[in-house]
Order: sequence, then structure tokens, then C-alpha cells
Amino acid sequence: MTETQSAVPVDEYEAYCALERQLGVLFRRSRSMSAEMGRQVHPELEPGAYGILVRIDEAAPARPSDLAAYFGVGKATISRQLKVLEELGLIGRQPDPLDGRAHLLALTEEGRTRLEGARLARQQRFYALLSTWPQEDVRLLATMLARFNALAESYQS
Repeated sequence: MTETQSAVPVDEYEAYCALERQLGVLFRRSRSMSAEMGRQVHPELEPGAYGILVRIDEAAPARPSDLAAYFGVGKATISRQLKVLEELGLIGRQPDPLDGRAHLLALTEEGRTRLEGARLARQQRFYALLSTWPQEDVRLLATMLARFNALAESYQS
């Protein structure tokens, strides 16, 4: 038994193990759903690019360096992804007025239209999956996930 395991009562440890398993399933399904959502946005979109599009929409105008930091990848990696998004007509670049060497990214009208269509499809899918749950349970799940995400984000900082 590891030090962590011996320091935590068995029933609590089992709860954390169950949580880890369920989060693993959720994360795998999430990656699969992101790939599917990406294909809905554009058939040539790589699976990881969907999340980049969403982040650009949330943070626009976005700098490539900020995106790289947000996703924890190198500038070369994010540059390759951004080049594809630009070639597909989903994002556009404009010079950064505060730094002539940099540029800012935002969704194009085409990118926004396609992203919104994919989001609507995802929302409808969640509704179909959870429509048998009491609305209070759906709200509780959303609240708990928001709480978990905020904790995870603060832990990374």
C-alpha cells in the first residue's frame, strides 16, 4: 500500500477510486464526442482542433501564445493547428495593435456558424441523454462539474 492509501480510510479511498474510474470513462467519451463535434464543424477538422475553436470563441481576440499556454502545448504545435483552422476558413488573423510582431485570432462568420451548429447538436444530444432525469439532478450535475472544473483550474495555476 502506498503512503497515500494508508493515510486515507478504506471507505474514503474506495470512493476516490470509483471517482477516478468514472472520470476516466467521462474523459474518454468526451474526447470521442469532441472528435465527433469537430467533424460536424468541418469534415477535415482534426479531433483536438474543436477545443481550440471553442477556446478562441471564448477568449477572442486570442493570441496564439495564450492558446498554447492554455492547452499546455508548444507554440509550434498550436501554430500547426491554427494554420489548418485558418486554411479551412474557420478563423482569421489580425495584427495585434499593441504588438506589431503578434497577431490576434477570432472565428470567422463561417467558423462561428459551424461552431454554433455543432454546439446546438451537442446540447440536443445532452437533452436526449438526460431528459429522463429530474431537472434538479441535471442542475446538480452541472453545478458539481463547474465546482470540479474550478478546483482543477485553480490547482493548475
